[in-house]
Amino acid sequence: MTTTTESAAGGPGTGAAARGTGAPGALAALTELSMTVGGAALAGAGGLEVIDPATAEAFATAPAADRDQLDTAMAAAQGAFDAWRRDDDARRAALLAAADVLAAALPTLATTLTAEQGKPLAEARAEIAGACLWLRYYAGVELRPEVVQDDSRGYARITRNPLGVVAAIAPWNFPVALGLWKVAPALRAGNTVVLKPSPDTPLTTLAVGELLRPVLPAGVFNVVSGPDPLGAWLAAHPLARRVSFTGATATGRKVLAASVDDLKRVSLELGGNDPAIVLPDADPARIAEGLFWGAFRNNGQFCLAVKRVYVHRRRHAELVEALAALAGAAVVGPGHVDGVQLGPLTNVRQFRRVTELVGDAVHHGATVAAGGGPLDRPGYFHEPTVLTGVEDGVRIVDEEQFGPALPIVVYDDVDDAVARANGTSFGLTASVWSSDLDHATAVAARLDCGQVCVNAHGAGLRPDLPFGGHRWSGLGVENGRWGLESFTEPQVLVTPARPAANPGTPPAAPGDEPPAGGSAPGETAP
Repeated sequence: MTTTTESAAGGPGTGAAARGTGAPGALAALTELSMTVGGAALAGAGGLEVIDPATAEAFATAPAADRDQLDTAMAAAQGAFDAWRRDDDARRAALLAAADVLAAALPTLATTLTAEQGKPLAEARAEIAGACLWLRYYAGVELRPEVVQDDSRGYARITRNPLGVVAAIAPWNFPVALGLWKVAPALRAGNTVVLKPSPDTPLTTLAVGELLRPVLPAGVFNVVSGPDPLGAWLAAHPLARRVSFTGATATGRKVLAASVDDLKRVSLELGGNDPAIVLPDADPARIAEGLFWGAFRNNGQFCLAVKRVYVHRRRHAELVEALAALAGAAVVGPGHVDGVQLGPLTNVRQFRRVTELVGDAVHHGATVAAGGGPLDRPGYFHEPTVLTGVEDGVRIVDEEQFGPALPIVVYDDVDDAVARANGTSFGLTASVWSSDLDHATAVAARLDCGQVCVNAHGAGLRPDLPFGGHRWSGLGVENGRWGLESFTEPQVLVTPARPAANPGTPPAAPGDEPPAGGSAPGETAP
């Protein structure tokens, strides 16, 4: 790999380290941002330092909302709800306009995202572009009524109605994309939103709020920021009728508990311990790159990243060698430096956790095939690390590391590999790697998770497919019509005969009417 970077000290397996400073000067315009409440700017009651993970130093201050300001935001969303829910065409147009505005601001938003989150600029740009894709997708999705009876005996129709105010809580690993995973379907369904970004990465989301003020009616989309306990207040707020949270499983439990007394509708997209199974007929040379980036994209800070690899003994040595070579060649450094492939970990908590888990694995007999520890430089940089000679029962195999460290576990029997892959409390995603598609597909069907891919990892991450986890990996799903419907509640209308069209109620689409003399379900548009 040809780069202009210099190598970090550390011996075999150490990724190349790009040298550079922290947040670039061009960022200054987006480091003094306000919250968006009721369509207007709102300064915080306090301040929140934002750390550049490439330097471990504060480079900006974000507003921190107090409880009264949160109440103001929730009241603004409640006040905007009735008018917003009634105009379907306006909602479609607004989502398209929002996508255009964010796309036009993509370079500046990406620079801000890299500075606060650490990911390389190319990945930051891709995240903003993905958020625009989600907005455009939902602008085109319909919530048509479902006619289940229309005959001489009567008429019955099901409509999907918005819930009201949605409390959305986004994580720090993909703050814009995962925030808009919630916002786009919630707004499309006719709800209004109060969005809270992670205190680690508030700036880009605040900038999105500022950019969308002229696009969305006042109060429809509100952004508040601040440290804990702001998230707990939001989840428990009496005006919130739906809570959508993405983050750690432990925090998700607290969000669920905070929502119970008021019987709010809740979706939780939580952690994972996502396995990859490499079958004995797989070719390590062909699959290594896809497997590597399935694990190390965004420095492993990805809910559905490969967290552990089960490889047949026949392919173990070849695969470890190939993955170690990729880890050793990966360019590590500040995300705004050209050529960087892996930035720093986003915060000191993750930096310490990954360091601790790698050390624990080595203590329990793991062999370091590549990397092995932090880089000796400012910021939260850790070498991309490949570990072998490790088994189930060691923390880095049993827990979600959420960082650039990948354990490789040997197996001899495919049934055993499947049992180990399923032997966890999590169930988010998985992958199976093989040259025999039929065999791989049969193995994939046995894995207990929300999404499984063959010869790829995370390939089903699309706006038109549901995404959600089993067991401790979450409740409910996001994306597609399934995610859209989760921001609604069904209402059944039963009358003696077909009613005249009601204002605000779309007419039944062709094909919804049942055959003459009977009743039949209609279809909901994808």
